[in-house]
Amino acid sequence: MSQILFVLTGARHWTLADGTEHPTGFWADEAVAPYEMFKTAGHQVVVATPGGVVPGVDEASLSADANGGQEGADRVAAGLESFTELGQPLSIEDVRIDSGGGPAGFDAVFYPGGHGPMEDLATDSDSGTLLVRTLASGRPLGVVCHGPAALLAAHTQEGASAVYGYRLTGFTNAEEEQTGLANKAKWLLQDRLVEAGVHFEAGEPWAPNVVVDRNLVTGQNPASAGPVAAEIIKMLG
Repeated sequence: MSQILFVLTGARHWTLADGTEHPTGFWADEAVAPYEMFKTAGHQVVVATPGGVVPGVDEASLSADANGGQEGADRVAAGLESFTELGQPLSIEDVRIDSGGGPAGFDAVFYPGGHGPMEDLATDSDSGTLLVRTLASGRPLGVVCHGPAALLAAHTQEGASAVYGYRLTGFTNAEEEQTGLANKAKWLLQDRLVEAGVHFEAGEPWAPNVVVDRNLVTGQNPASAGPVAAEIIKMLG
């Protein structure tokens, strides 16, 4: 049985440009949909967070508006309740690295989004090291929506971005503007990734968009989470 390591934000807020705190956490469907797909495909899921804190969900992601109606919201809430592994996370710093350079015991790594990764994973050196070694190992790495913020902490020994020159996507400036948060943010994910030297491939706002470059699979928005998981399942064979 393959094991998938889910790395989730431990942040409960996102600090805006004026210093105020915007409630956040992981985005529910970006974790629930892939979790259900991996489990159905026969894979085991293990969760890790910075410091091993129990991750919190972004409450906005449980609303009817965020899920296409109350039926969708109820489905996500039920899926979240069944995701019992969320209650017993590992600490990212305790994830061992094997002789092949990747995370020991794990066949793939998956990072859901939500604004939370911009608060903690974007500057977490342990997460950055995990990402660098997963990329180098060739094992599938899936990163969704705001999850690519974590890639900003992934650096080579020489200090360069580990994803310099990669093709990838993530939550776009256009989508951030449509949420009404673009002009309140300290920085925008698309801008930071471009500054890191990636080839950012933005699709239509809110439509599924998945970019595959080597073993890195990135999804633009919540609608892309399932397709990213499907790609990883295909890679795992």
